[in-house]
Amino acid sequence: MTSANARKLFGTDGIRAVAGEYPLDATTIFACGLALGHTLRKRTAEPRVILGRDTRESSPWIAATLAAGLVAAGTRVESAGVVPTPAVAFLARTHGFQAGVVISASHNPWQDNGIKLFGGDGFKLPDAVELAMEEEILYHAARLAAPDPASLLPVEDNAALRQDYIQFLIDSAPGLRLNGLRIVADCANGAAAAVAPELFRRLSAPEASTVELLNTAPDGRNINLDCGALHPEFVAAEVRARAANLGLTFDGDADRCMLAGTRNNVINGDSILLVAARDLKARGLLTGDMVVATTMSNMGLEAALKRSGIRMLRAPVGDRYVLEEMQKNNAALGGEQSGHILLPHLATTGDGLLTALVVLDLIARSKKSIEELTADLKVFPQVIVNVKVREKKPLASIPAIAATIRAAEAELQDSGRVVVRYSGTEALARVMIEAESEEAMRRLANAIADAIRAELGV
Repeated sequence: MTSANARKLFGTDGIRAVAGEYPLDATTIFACGLALGHTLRKRTAEPRVILGRDTRESSPWIAATLAAGLVAAGTRVESAGVVPTPAVAFLARTHGFQAGVVISASHNPWQDNGIKLFGGDGFKLPDAVELAMEEEILYHAARLAAPDPASLLPVEDNAALRQDYIQFLIDSAPGLRLNGLRIVADCANGAAAAVAPELFRRLSAPEASTVELLNTAPDGRNINLDCGALHPEFVAAEVRARAANLGLTFDGDADRCMLAGTRNNVINGDSILLVAARDLKARGLLTGDMVVATTMSNMGLEAALKRSGIRMLRAPVGDRYVLEEMQKNNAALGGEQSGHILLPHLATTGDGLLTALVVLDLIARSKKSIEELTADLKVFPQVIVNVKVREKKPLASIPAIAATIRAAEAELQDSGRVVVRYSGTEALARVMIEAESEEAMRRLANAIADAIRAELGV
């Protein structure tokens, strides 16, 4: 695994920055298109690339600029328009494209944007390929002038590609009908808003309005604004207000899903992993009786899985690292607390809408509510403190921070966990502590956060 710190442009989930500013300025974006096109032409004489984007106001010009670089490198470009990130991975794999590109910054605010790259197999490009591309991107960006985005024609969207993705979702849960369930779904004014209305219409009985869709009117600036998977409390309140059975909430590019129950409670990726693991095991589909989670997953999940005879492995945070661990161990299920769920028998990447359908299908087959299915999950108190940092120096190399972390670990011993790491997509250090004692948890988390602020804070 390559450390994110070794990368100049690519983080754990592509390139991400404020739109229009380096490295998402027009010149670097154009250079990225050139580098990707040149990389693909080493293997294929006339490569084809599929583009998708989210609803940010910067997404069209970024897509057009990147497409111009791809075309200049001798690559054919097609666009699926506004679609979830996993739709691009699916289309790249099933429609003979050599690569897929998503213009999105996922859960970030509207001012940000990003470039995510997939290979023709539907998986994210390997670290080594991205690092090699970085060198070429930086070379071209220092020597070329990108075309004026205002002079570029947008790539024409092919609506049929989006329809193929919707059909794939429906086929992934054969026989699923949502009759008898009252569901609230928050589309975050993002990519899910382009797919969810037709998807849920086709899964619902014509005479029954079983799914109420919220935040489906993107204006370019309201993506993730007080809604979506980053604010699951919104859909939890709506479930209660509308007397619904279940809430679904997606992030801006719809590659992850969180749930809400009838008790005004948020149900995160740990709970989804638990119910999915038990269901797969019961059907003989959980290879090795194992699940891959991350260092951020709660100790309560590990205990609940163990009671069901399921082993939990931990990977570093980031769905690419979860996938690496899954492939290494031939695991059939993995995911993150944030709602990225990986089901390799169905898809190559996390897919929030697919995750929602898998959970709904499980509820329909079991005739149990999500509360019943997760009733024995006893969650350890957990706190996450985010600290803005000016640079990402190795934490172990800073004596004051390292000593504070060691002191916290020594105090908790077997009654809790300490995880301190940098975000792969933002200038943040994340301090996560779980403990049986809520007082100790908050005190120790704040002590570590204060040490980081003192040494690295903005």
